Amino acid sequence: MTATQENGWELSVSTYIAAPPEKVWDIMTNRMEEWWCPKPWRTEIIEQQWHSGGRSAMVMKGPNGEEHPQEGIFLEVVPGVRFVSTDAFVRGADGSLMPSAPFMLGIWEIAPEGDGTRYTARSRHWDEATTKQHDDMGFQQGWGACAQQLKELAES
Repeated sequence: MTATQENGWELSVSTYIAAPPEKVWDIMTNRMEEWWCPKPWRTEIIEQQWHSGGRSAMVMKGPNGEEHPQEGIFLEVVPGVRFVSTDAFVRGADGSLMPSAPFMLGIWEIAPEGDGTRYTARSRHWDEATTKQHDDMGFQQGWGACAQQLKELAES
């Protein structure tokens, strides 16, 4: 799919997983540390509040000591279907929503397909430059590797 202003400057990956949606969803939400980052990177979950407005905080850690914190909120959580998060807002010390420097809106969803599950992950951006930046960072390779790691966990 070509990223355009009409589709929210969207980048996406999709894969078929030969496992039931319930199993895929469980791994997506309860075992994120096992699939969220392309190996050899790993993810440390700080907090995941699985509801609209809930905190989504983690640190991606590289093999050479690199650390990339990710702080944001869930905009939507539909159990067994999708979760949507953004880094455009964070929770203040008092729990209130605070604006943040936005990079993307992420959408991760699953749907039954035949005897398995269709997994689709999408990243939407505020403008063409940010979309290009994300693509140049290796979006397809990185998010594709994460989809493959999720697939391997669910199919095992």
